[in-house]
Amino acid sequence: MGDLSALKHVLFPTALGMVLDRLTEVGGVVVAEAHSAVSELTCPNCATVSRRVHSRYGRRLAEYPAGGRRVVVKLEVRRFFCDAADCGRRTFVEQVEGLTTRYARAGPGVKTLWRSVALVAGGRPGMRLCRSLAVPTGRARLLGQLHAPDVPARSPRVLGVDDFAFRRSRSYGTILVDVETSTPVDMLADRTSETLAAWLTAHPGAQIVCRDRDSGYSRAIKEAAPEATEVADRWHLLQNLSAAVEKTCHQHRACLHKYTLDDVDAPTPTTAPPTTLLPLTPPLDNIPATPLMQRVTERHAEIHRLREATWTISAIAWRFGLDRKTVRRYLTTDLDVLVASARDRRPRQLDPYRPYLQQRFTDGCTNAAQLYREIHDHGYRGNHQAVRLYIRTMRGGTAAAEPPRPIPTPRKITSWIMRPRDGLSREEQDQLDEVRIACPDIATACDQARVFTGLVRDRRGHLLADWVREAETNGPGPVRGFAGFLRQDWDAVLAGMTLDYSSGVVEGHVNRLRRSSGRCTDGDPSDSSAPASCCDRDRHEIPSRPLESARGTRRLIRYVIPRSGELQRASRALPGRVARGLGSAVLRTTSSRRRHAARARAAGHRPGPADRAPPLGSTSLRCRSRLSGADRYGA
Repeated sequence: MGDLSALKHVLFPTALGMVLDRLTEVGGVVVAEAHSAVSELTCPNCATVSRRVHSRYGRRLAEYPAGGRRVVVKLEVRRFFCDAADCGRRTFVEQVEGLTTRYARAGPGVKTLWRSVALVAGGRPGMRLCRSLAVPTGRARLLGQLHAPDVPARSPRVLGVDDFAFRRSRSYGTILVDVETSTPVDMLADRTSETLAAWLTAHPGAQIVCRDRDSGYSRAIKEAAPEATEVADRWHLLQNLSAAVEKTCHQHRACLHKYTLDDVDAPTPTTAPPTTLLPLTPPLDNIPATPLMQRVTERHAEIHRLREATWTISAIAWRFGLDRKTVRRYLTTDLDVLVASARDRRPRQLDPYRPYLQQRFTDGCTNAAQLYREIHDHGYRGNHQAVRLYIRTMRGGTAAAEPPRPIPTPRKITSWIMRPRDGLSREEQDQLDEVRIACPDIATACDQARVFTGLVRDRRGHLLADWVREAETNGPGPVRGFAGFLRQDWDAVLAGMTLDYSSGVVEGHVNRLRRSSGRCTDGDPSDSSAPASCCDRDRHEIPSRPLESARGTRRLIRYVIPRSGELQRASRALPGRVARGLGSAVLRTTSSRRRHAARARAAGHRPGPADRAPPLGSTSLRCRSRLSGADRYGA
C-alpha cells in the first residue's frame, strides 16, 4: 500500500483525495485503478453537505504517459443525494480536485498538452504528434481545446483589416489586427461591410485603419468610424499598377509580333558576316505532307473558323483539349511557321549550322561534300548524309525556315518593368529595350510605372497629384484607368504613400492562418467572433455532395473510371471515410464534364470524342495522393 501511495504522488501529484488501488499494464497501456477517499461533499447548487451515496460508476481518464507508455485512469466515482428540500438538484457527482471535471475524459494536464500541440501543429499533424507522445486523441477533440480569446472593449489606435478564406472561393472572413503591436484582435465570420461596421460601432477608438482596396471595408469605416484615417495598402497599389501594365502589354502584343516579323524579314547587308541568318520561307505546296503537318494545318483552319464565329479562346481550348496559350499561338502565328515548326520539331546536330549553310548556298556553293567539310572544321560531328539531305531541300525550295525569335509574354514584360532595373540581368535589360522600341505605348507605361513605384517606395505622396495628371494625359488606356481609380480613393491612397503604417502586418497574420490547421469551435457561428484560426487542409476534404455510404462510393468510382483497375482495387480496400473523399473528387470531375457538354450543346454542335474534357487526369492524381496519405497515416 505504501508503494502505491508513493507511486500516486509521482504519477498524479495534483490529484487531491484520490487513492490508488491497483496499477497494471495491459497491451502496453498502464491502467491505474483508483477511487476517492472523501467522505462528504457539498452540493454545487445549494452548498449543503451530504454524506448519503446514491450510486457508483466508473470513469476512464487519459493522463500523462509513464515511461513512454500510455496511462489510463479507471476512477470509481460516487453520486450523492442532496437532502435540501428547497434545492432543485436531487443528486450530484463527486469531482476529484486536480484530476476530473464535468464531462471530461482527460485530466487537466493532458488537456493543457493537447492545447499546446493544437496551437503549434494544428489538427491532423497534431493528432499524429500526440500519437507519438503516447497521449492519442482525435482531430476534433484536439481542435476543441482551442477557444477564442477575449476581445477588448475598445479598438486599438491603429487597426488593420483584411479578409481571409475559410474555404477558398467559397466562404471568407475578416481578420482585425493591432498594427502597432502586431497582435490579432478579433475575427469576423464574413467580409461584408455591415459586419465590420457593427464591430467598429461596438468597439470604438480606432484612429487609423489600414486596409486593402476593398470598397466594402471603406464603406464600413466611413459609416462607423468617420473620424478615422484610412490607409491604403502599398503592396496592393503596386499590384493594381502591375495589372494595368500587364493589360497594356496584352493590348499591344500585335506591335511586338509585327516588330519581330519586320526584324526577321529585313534585308541583310552585303557586308554581313558569313554566319548571318537568311531566312527562307518554303512554299507550302512543295513540302511533303506528313500526318503531323496535316493535323497542324487542319487545326489551324478549324481554330480560325471558330474564332471568326465569335468563339472565345477558352471555348476553343476546351473544344480541342489544348491550353489557351496554344490556341493563342495558332491565332497569332502564320501557318508557314507552324508547319515548319511541325516539320522540324526535334533538335538536330545540324541546326546550329543551318544559317551558315544557307549563307554559303546563297553565295553559290551548292556542293554538299564541300559544305560538309567546312562545317566539320567548325565543330560539326554529324554525318554527311544529313548535310546532303538539307542541301537537297534547299535546291528544291522546301527548306524549313528558321523560327522567329520568341515574343516575351505580357507577364514576363510586366515583371521586367516592375522590378528595379539593377535587378535585371543584361539579357533581360536588352529584351526590355527591344520591347520599348517596338511599342511606344509600352515604353510610356514602363516609364510611368517606374515613377509611381519610386513614389510608393520612397513615401513621396506629395508628388502623387502630378503623376496622376501625367498618366491621365499621356498614359495608355489601362494606366489611365488605374489613375482614375486612385482618384476614387484619393485620401486613403495619399495616406498610404505618406504614413509609415501599412497592411503588411495583417498580411503576415493571414499567411499564418493559411499555414495553420487548427480552428476554434467555441461560440455561436452566427456571432461576430469567428473561428480563431482556419486552414483549407482541415476543410478541403469536406465532400461537395453528401455520399450515403462507402459502398455506394465504390460503386460510383467503378462506374466513372471503368478502365482504372488499380483505382477499383484500391477503392475496395479503402476505409469508408477515405473512400467517400475519393468519391467526392470523382463527383466534382463528373459535374465539370456535364457542364462542358452543356456548353457544347449551347454552342450548336454535338459533343463527340474530341469534345470531351481531359479524362480525369487531375482526379486520378488526387486519388493517388489520397491513397498514399491513407497508407502513410493509417487512415
